[in-house]
Amino acid sequence: MSKVSSVIEQWQPDDAQFWEKTGKKIANRNLWISVPCLLLGFCVWMLFSIVAIHLNSIGFNFSTNQLFLLTAIPSVSGALFRVPYSFVIPIFGGRRWTAFSTIILIVPCLWLSYAIQDTTTSYFIFVVIALLCGLGGANFASSMANISFFFPKSHQGGALGLNGGLGNLGVSVIQLVASLIIFIPFCVGDPAVLPNGDKIWLQNASLVWVPFLIGFSILAFFGMNDLATAKASFKEQSVVLKDKTMWILSLLYLATFGSFIGFSAGFAMLSKTQFPHIDIAMFAFFGPLVGAIGRPLGGAMSDKFNGIRMTFINYILMIVFVILVFTTLPGIFSESGSFIGFYITFLLLFFTAGFGSGSTYQMIAIVFRQHVFNRSIAQGDSKEHATKNAATETAAALGFISAIGAIGGFVIPQLFSLSLVLFQSVSYALIIFLVFYIACAIITKVNYKSQ
Repeated sequence: MSKVSSVIEQWQPDDAQFWEKTGKKIANRNLWISVPCLLLGFCVWMLFSIVAIHLNSIGFNFSTNQLFLLTAIPSVSGALFRVPYSFVIPIFGGRRWTAFSTIILIVPCLWLSYAIQDTTTSYFIFVVIALLCGLGGANFASSMANISFFFPKSHQGGALGLNGGLGNLGVSVIQLVASLIIFIPFCVGDPAVLPNGDKIWLQNASLVWVPFLIGFSILAFFGMNDLATAKASFKEQSVVLKDKTMWILSLLYLATFGSFIGFSAGFAMLSKTQFPHIDIAMFAFFGPLVGAIGRPLGGAMSDKFNGIRMTFINYILMIVFVILVFTTLPGIFSESGSFIGFYITFLLLFFTAGFGSGSTYQMIAIVFRQHVFNRSIAQGDSKEHATKNAATETAAALGFISAIGAIGGFVIPQLFSLSLVLFQSVSYALIIFLVFYIACAIITKVNYKSQ
């Protein structure tokens, strides 16, 4: 086959001969275009994690609560947008949707850069822009659903781990790149002057992504493929919402990816409240980086050693690391606590949250696909029809489960804040995490031990 049509009519990745001769090359090309598109989506999603902390320094006058809300809103809208994004790939096609969902992210980027340069911009406008930034987080649902169609069951963990893990790197990329680039005069517009006299081009934080968004949306449109075999209506996919298995698996993913995105959003502030004498700004990005590295490793090891086993072991490690965090906090074993111990232990938590995101996603893809296949066969469907149902419903389930996981980006920082306000300690938030991880370990061990 010298040239592959943008729409592929026949796709059988679980056929070993088809996979080696034709499928692998096409699937990998779609994966490696999907990865940078998703990474850019995460960059836009987390824009306000950098922008919000500088707004008052350049002339705005928002309260602390308003600024924290701006950092949380994209996580909420990202989770909400993931619900419809979970079902779009079989309706519109992966190629067209990836291109569209990438190019529209220039809207919040351009609008934010304009709003930043006018100190009379209302808080409501920033709220609307923050909501639109959530579209970048929603891309995860459609991207992972799309990639799941291209790969055979035996490669699901590795492929989804790479797509999700390298995409998650956007959290670290935005925190590192934006923190540096706002002090470099390379974009349009005049600089603002900070109280210490330094010049800052805060608009750079959003404008820098625009050419990349345009370039990769074009690459997606001309380089990716739509699978005709993945076509399905919303009604055909929405049956997953009535499936108890999907909701149980959603909780497992919330414990891993929800922890990753929640810790990414709240770690810097948490560190500042516990160790105010330490400037965490230049070290905070290492946590999301470690977590993003852990995700593809979790997927690949799950393909090799069984995703259920890897997920269960990972929950045990998360339980251990949360307990260790307790020992590093001020006032537990020492009055001042141990920042080094706190930082290292949280890096381990970030890694297990990322690793677990990969292993649970692989586990979900395998367990749910087999669950749907068995159900279809029991209902009298042919093997071919059962296989199609399994692929379609699994893709929809993966997207919807990712929406549940994204809620962690809002819940975890709020739990830290609530624990501090009510009890003057973050220990109570950590206790909630500990209980949740224990529950997920039990669910995994009991429900899926025979898989």
